[in-house]
Amino acid sequence: MTRTRSLASGLLSFSAAAVLALTTAGGAAAAPAPSAPSSDDALLPSVARLAVNAAGAADYWTADRMEGAIPGDVLAGKALATSPRSTPATVAKGKNTKVGASKAKAARTGSVSHIGKVFFSMGGANYVCSGNAVTSRNRSTVSTAGHCVFGGPGQEATNFVFVPAYENGAAPYGKWTASDLYTTSEWTASGDISYDTAFAVMNPLDGELLTDVVGGSGVAFNQDRGLGYTSYGYPADKQYNGETLKSCAGTATDDTINPNFTTQGIPCDMTSGSSGGPWFIGSGPDGLQNSINSYGYSGSKVMYGPYWGDSIEKTYRVASRS
Repeated sequence: MTRTRSLASGLLSFSAAAVLALTTAGGAAAAPAPSAPSSDDALLPSVARLAVNAAGAADYWTADRMEGAIPGDVLAGKALATSPRSTPATVAKGKNTKVGASKAKAARTGSVSHIGKVFFSMGGANYVCSGNAVTSRNRSTVSTAGHCVFGGPGQEATNFVFVPAYENGAAPYGKWTASDLYTTSEWTASGDISYDTAFAVMNPLDGELLTDVVGGSGVAFNQDRGLGYTSYGYPADKQYNGETLKSCAGTATDDTINPNFTTQGIPCDMTSGSSGGPWFIGSGPDGLQNSINSYGYSGSKVMYGPYWGDSIEKTYRVASRS
C-alpha cells in the first residue's frame, strides 16, 4: 500500500461536514471563516480569503518556537488521504500567462533572498513550511502551499510569518507578518490536492514592502506540462535538519498513482519541511515560479506539485492586488 511521507500521523480532517473544535495556539488570531475578497468581483467564486490579526505574531516566533515547529508536511499527508479521487482528471486551463520578476533594492550578495521559511500556528500546534516572495502589484505577496494556511473548517493559520533567507536560525531580513491569506475555493471546500497553493500578503516592515527588500520571483500559469523545474525548500527529516535551503531538479511527469490529482512530480529527496517551497521553470532560482512542493509518497523520491491553472492564477491575481 502506498503511503505519504510525513513525520507524524495526519492531524486534521478536510471534510466540509466535520467541524473541529480545537483551540489555536496563543498569539495572533484569524477571522472567523474564509470569505471572498471584494477587490475583484469577477474572481470571487474561485478565491477564499482569510484575514489575519498580525498583532504579536513576530514576537511569538522565538528561536525556540521556530526550532520546535512541526513540518507542515503532516498536514499535506492528511489532505492527500482525503483528497477527492472520483472527480474527472482535469484542472481548468486558461490563457498562458507570465509575469516578470521584481528586483530588490539591495539584496545580499550570494543569498537567495526571496525564498524563506513560513511559520504558523494551527489547531493548537506550531508548524513550519517553505515559501517564496513573488512579484505582485502590492509588492508584498508570498507563495506557499494551501495546507500551510488552511486545514479544514475552523482551522485557519494564525501567527503567520515569513522569514526570507532563513539560515541556521538567523532572519537576515526580519520576520514579516501577514495581513491576509488567499487560497482557492476548491482547497477550502474539500482539501483538493490539485489546488494546494496559497498566497500570503505581508504587512510592511520598518516602513518597507517585502519585494522592495528581498526581490520577487516572476510567475507563470497555464504552461505546458512536462517542463524542467528546480524546486527549493527547507527539508528537516532524515539527512536534513531544516536549517539551510536545499534544492532538487528534473523533468516533471504526471502522478500515475493518483492521476485524478492532475499534479506533476520531479525527482527529489527533500523531506518534511519543504512543503510550500517554489518550483522554478528551468535551472536555478531565477526562473518563473510555476508550482510548489505539495506532497510525496513513502519510498518514492519524487516531489509532487499542483498544476498552476486558472483557479490558482485567479487566487494570485486577487492576492497581488489586495
